[in-house]
Amino acid sequence: MIEDAIKAFKDGKIILIFDNDNRERETDMIIAAEHMTTEHMTTIRNDAGGLVCVPLSAEVSDKLGIPFMTDIMDAATEKYPVLGELSPNDIPYDEKSAFSITVNHRKTFTGITDSDRACTIKELALLCKNEEFDKFGKNFRAPGHVTLLRATEGHVLKRQGHTEMSIALAEMAGTTPVAVCCEMMDDETGGSMTTDKVAKYAEEKGLIFLSGDEVIKAYHEFKENQK
Repeated sequence: MIEDAIKAFKDGKIILIFDNDNRERETDMIIAAEHMTTEHMTTIRNDAGGLVCVPLSAEVSDKLGIPFMTDIMDAATEKYPVLGELSPNDIPYDEKSAFSITVNHRKTFTGITDSDRACTIKELALLCKNEEFDKFGKNFRAPGHVTLLRATEGHVLKRQGHTEMSIALAEMAGTTPVAVCCEMMDDETGGSMTTDKVAKYAEEKGLIFLSGDEVIKAYHEFKENQK
């Protein structure tokens, strides 16, 4: 299954990953950002419905020069003290937030339409793929409608969030370490979609549904084989 998932990710297909019962207990739709299309964005908006985010590897984040949002808040706390009170120091399932800045590509209009968000996401992935990091500020504006996430250095070896799982998949697939993830919501309950409903959706749509443990185990083996 994991080999099929890596191939599907490399081919630009959506993968479904459930993190863990002891973490968020959520399934995310995940796709390689360099393959993002308007059609993918529409599917993610309609069938997932959570927050559309773009995980980036720590290395790529450093090259782009984007910080964690908490770093920006810390830097501005002296002038805006409430930012210190707003610190996300009580997240029930994690120690640190992966959130960074939000962006739109400069050739988008409002930035929120499916075509605009797909454009922003794909153009960012291609900029990183072509290592044109110095053009980031020229080609994008902030704030925007695409939320960037910084993966922890070493990703799933140190943190087991969807952000890190996305980047682990990208590394194993040999794609640009920029991905898209979005939580799958349940229209009936207003909560996260349960794994049985996700499994049924995956079967209906012909998508691969993995557990986070499978991704983490595969990545550990991948790193061992590189030694």
